[in-house]
Amino acid sequence: MDAEHTTRILKDQAAIQQQLWRTALGPWESGVLPSADSLDRARKSLKTSLVEDGIGFAETQSHILEDIVPGFNGGSISPNYYGFVTGGTTPAALFADNVVSAYDQNVQVHLPNHSIVTDVENAALGLLTDLLKLDRQQWKNGTFTTGATASNIMGLACGREFVLRTAAERKGSSVKSMGEHGYLEVLKAAGLSRFQVLSTMPHSSVGKAAGILGIGRANVKNICVKDDPLQFDMALLEEELAQPETASIVAISCGEVNTGRFATRGIDQMKEIRRLCDEYGAWIHVDGAFGIFGRILEDTPEFSSIKAGCEGLELADSITGDGHKLLNVPYDCGFFLCRHAHVAGNVFQNANAAYLSSGESSGIAIPSPLNIGIENSRRFRALPLYSSLISYGKSGYREMLKRQIRLARMISTWLFDHPAYTVLPTYGSKKELLQNTYMVVLFSAQDERLNGELAKNINVTSKIFVSGTVWEGRPACRIAISNWRVDEQRDFEIVTGVLQSILEENEQKK
Repeated sequence: MDAEHTTRILKDQAAIQQQLWRTALGPWESGVLPSADSLDRARKSLKTSLVEDGIGFAETQSHILEDIVPGFNGGSISPNYYGFVTGGTTPAALFADNVVSAYDQNVQVHLPNHSIVTDVENAALGLLTDLLKLDRQQWKNGTFTTGATASNIMGLACGREFVLRTAAERKGSSVKSMGEHGYLEVLKAAGLSRFQVLSTMPHSSVGKAAGILGIGRANVKNICVKDDPLQFDMALLEEELAQPETASIVAISCGEVNTGRFATRGIDQMKEIRRLCDEYGAWIHVDGAFGIFGRILEDTPEFSSIKAGCEGLELADSITGDGHKLLNVPYDCGFFLCRHAHVAGNVFQNANAAYLSSGESSGIAIPSPLNIGIENSRRFRALPLYSSLISYGKSGYREMLKRQIRLARMISTWLFDHPAYTVLPTYGSKKELLQNTYMVVLFSAQDERLNGELAKNINVTSKIFVSGTVWEGRPACRIAISNWRVDEQRDFEIVTGVLQSILEENEQKK
């Protein structure tokens, strides 16, 4: 592919993207969700059988843009889509993603004389550790994944490998590697009978990872204090770690999905968790899908609680994060970082594939990604992240996050003061609420009938989108602010305007 041809392709893609934003979805102000008519038309337009002769590129392009795209939501385009911590796509990331599609590189084997893609991925991981204030020398072992689910699978898999291998070595057994010998054999060689994951309100993907890895969802335990389900009960944690014939992973929720709150409160607690895990041979995994980015904030009173929740995470063994959340790069992009150089290779080694060995050296110790991650074939998802990181820098991402937090706190204050709404969790003063608010707002309506329909009533306006959820057995709504286009005053007025109009409509129905 010559440069002129590639440039033409990229310009065509950019023009299509602009057309999508202008005509297919329209300006984000016109609606976050597609209309019922658009959805119906899009579904009816779908081809139900494959014909012998294709319709050609031009007609296909028209079908996609005119029929299917209007059925999409504005999740990434609109700053008022507050579901699933979707984030958005920065201009730099969008450009790079178009380059990725045009060149379609397979980032699986480090072949330095064939392509620079693995070098780019290695550089992107280094820039990411810089952003998160992690020591490159300790945290240079990592890879990009499809998202936090895949990264959590990797974290638990590496933790399982490490703690079982360590226990088996203490027994003097030659059967050590989980990846090589299997779960049951190494568990037996280690003299253990159980494996558990200890956490506080973990994300559902941690349970999924436990199910996939044979640990079992039932063995993911909440180890929290009675009056705060988000905080570790340190006495109970030690009691569980000390259980006989039991191996453990401690999974720290750095940004609980419903509230955005943190499971730890500073370096002293993290040091104590580290001490306990070292004493009992446990692994510490941080699920930092969006919470880990609190580390980029300044050390100021405004963000002191957020900083405390992220403090000491460098003491963990592995970290999960999502690029397609607060880093605002396209789906799909997650990352996995590990302090231990060879553990991932022990688990994910793509053995017996001589044709995939590079046999070459670029002078940089870059492992082939297929030997340290789940996938053998992967999209070049590192390039959009690399592009966005160098485009915005530390200060750009810091300012972006500060806008998101300040908007969340403005909304929380309005809800706290409103007699018809309740901010969740309910414990703590207004000051404590604001200090602990990150970029997620969880709330409910006090009127029970309205509360049961609150998320539906909000979303049907199409001015904003919120996630419906449950808190302590009662319906609730979650506003997750993560888009790079956030404007505090504009979006505050949109959100509160919708919430006030819902109350007025409810009063009229009575």
